[in-house]
Parts: sequence; structure tokens; C-alpha cells
Amino acid sequence: MSTPYSGATPVGTPPGYGDPQANYAVGPDQYGAHAGTMGTPTTDEGRPDVGGTSVGQLMGEVAKDLSTLMRQELELAKVEVKAEATKAGKGAGLMGAAGFAGYMVLLFLSIALWWALYHLVGHSWSALIVAVLWAIVGAVAFVMGRNQLKRVNPKPERTVDTLSQVPGALKPH
Repeated sequence: MSTPYSGATPVGTPPGYGDPQANYAVGPDQYGAHAGTMGTPTTDEGRPDVGGTSVGQLMGEVAKDLSTLMRQELELAKVEVKAEATKAGKGAGLMGAAGFAGYMVLLFLSIALWWALYHLVGHSWSALIVAVLWAIVGAVAFVMGRNQLKRVNPKPERTVDTLSQVPGALKPH
């Protein structure tokens, strides 16, 4: 048995869209006089017309709609967290690649530079100069990786925003 509240419509879909038997009164808005976005006909006072519908059926519809809403919010949160995890993964991968490349460059160029400077200033000073140069390179790579990781937003903002609207939607107006 179908009730005035059966089935949720996607956000932005006109009430009764696709239902050739829908007979809604044309009202002040573009879709006719309906309560909410569900396509529920309203009385002359502007309240939902639920005549002939039991409280049990109405509560069942509310529970079904809340269940659908929670599933959709969970799915939205999953998508947002996945996108942020992808960004974090890229940042961490870049940090790892920078670290490994820096190590390899440090190893081979340090040896070459150390031996080249040895002939000018001696073993000890040449080793210290090479170490300072590679410390600067490492600091630059660290700052770039840290900046990439700062761009990651761990909080699924759209989900938090839409969930904050749920209590207001449940209150009677």
C-alpha cells in the first residue's frame, strides 16, 4: 500500500516527477503546494495532508527516510575520507621518494665532493662542508613535503555540514 510519504525523491527533483497519476495542486512555488521535497500534498492551512494514514505508517516512513539519510551520509563521508586519504598518500609518497632520492644523491655526490674538497682544505673540513650542503637540501625537501601534508583536510566537511542540518529538519515547524 502506498502512502503520501512512500519513497524518497532525489534532492532537486520536482514532487511527483515521473508519476503520471500525481495530481498536485499548483501553488506559489514552481512545483505546486507541497510540504518539503517529498511531494506530499498539503492542506489549505499548509500542513501535510496525511488523512487516512495511520501513525504507524507515518512512523515507518520516517524511520525509512532516516535510514536512507544515514546511509547516504555514511556514503558521503566515505567518499570524502577516501579523497583526503588519497591526498595524504600522495604527500607521504612524495616525502618517501624525496628521502630516498636525497639519500642516494647524498651518498654519491658527497663522496665525490668530499674527495674534491680534500685537495683544497683537508679531509675534516671537506667532510663538514659536504654535510652542511646536504643538510640544506634535506631541509628544503622536508619543508616541501610538510606543506603538501598541511593541505590534507581530515574532516569530511560536507558530511559534517549536512549532518548538522538533520536535527533542524526533525523539529516540527
